[in-house]
Amino acid sequence: MIQKDLLIKRFISYVTIDTQSDENSSSTPSTQKQWDLANKLHQELLAMGLDDVSIDQNGYIMATLPATVAKPLPTIGFIAHYDTTPDFSGTNVNPQIIENYNGKDIVLNEALDIILSPDDFDDLLEYKGQTIITTDGTTLLGADDKAGITEIMEAVQYLKNHPEIEHGPIRIGFTPDEEIGRGAHKFDVEKFGAEWAYTMDGSQIGELEFENFNAAGVKVFVKGKSVHPGYAKGKMINSIHIAQDFISSLPRLETPEHTTGREGFFHLNGIHGDVEETVLEYILRDHDKEHFEARKEVLNNLAAEINSQYGLELISIEIKDQYFNMREKIEPVMHIVELAEKAMHAVDVEPIIKPIRGGTDGSQLSFMGLPCPNIFAGGHNFHGRFEYVPVESMIKATEVIIKIAELAAKK
Repeated sequence: MIQKDLLIKRFISYVTIDTQSDENSSSTPSTQKQWDLANKLHQELLAMGLDDVSIDQNGYIMATLPATVAKPLPTIGFIAHYDTTPDFSGTNVNPQIIENYNGKDIVLNEALDIILSPDDFDDLLEYKGQTIITTDGTTLLGADDKAGITEIMEAVQYLKNHPEIEHGPIRIGFTPDEEIGRGAHKFDVEKFGAEWAYTMDGSQIGELEFENFNAAGVKVFVKGKSVHPGYAKGKMINSIHIAQDFISSLPRLETPEHTTGREGFFHLNGIHGDVEETVLEYILRDHDKEHFEARKEVLNNLAAEINSQYGLELISIEIKDQYFNMREKIEPVMHIVELAEKAMHAVDVEPIIKPIRGGTDGSQLSFMGLPCPNIFAGGHNFHGRFEYVPVESMIKATEVIIKIAELAAKK
């Protein structure tokens, strides 16, 4: 059905283009190099002969595959992002193709002794006998989310080549800057014009997700007073020590390394300072909205308690909500999840329905009026040197897209 060699060729052509985003940039896209892939995708969509192909000044790409039947059918969309995370290098990606994986260690880089081993990543064993694409150990791969882009493009090309398959209007959307939380910020939902959509941005084969964390970013500002250390008794206030008290007073087991499933956390992901001022950077995550708000209260109450101990306003807190759990927007239209589940069964994929321990463009889009569950793209170990993707998983994701389009026309 899907030509494996062409899918691999397309995927390689995307991942070898550096598209890292930059959270410190205020432009959209946040990096100039994202335009390299954006312009390539725009040209490929034009070459396919799709309708309404556009790329706007912010790098958002949209196109339409027209319906193959005259009866009125809902317009559905498929969305993926083309940036890669700033957490790990995306420069000079050198993919390795492992045919007929034997279930043993994969040497990513012999010179640097970098090995992808099932002893560390036991999911590898599920793909014994399959074709796996890995890194060379010095960069990430970029399957997050260039696997999703590849699958959408392959599915659209297949449907274009097989007009006998009945389907309604299909909208395609590719976005920048998802990895820095801005992928949907300038997405024109009205222009996209879909009744609902799916992000192709999940991990292992079968994943189907319609709930995610509620998320907030937090900055804790701790003031101190610098005095010559030889004459500091009773005068110096060391902001670093106060920050240490703040950190140690939070629940130690409610951190990412101690939580799973629907368990939320406080994550300290940055600290810098001196005697005069220390700044702590946290992210808050929780699937439950009440628990999410309670975490904010924990931080505010702790700051108030420490301030009271010193009799001074030494700690101030800035909390900014980032995104919310899309479940409340999906539950009223659960037929769109059931449709994806039915499509997976139809192509012999067992659905794995679970909450996302993270965020997704689909969350923001759902709150912007475009219900948008998340479907697997097939990759593993995102954001690092051990990232890999089984080609067969990408083929199945492509088949799921095609089947969703087909089943939506039968409703």
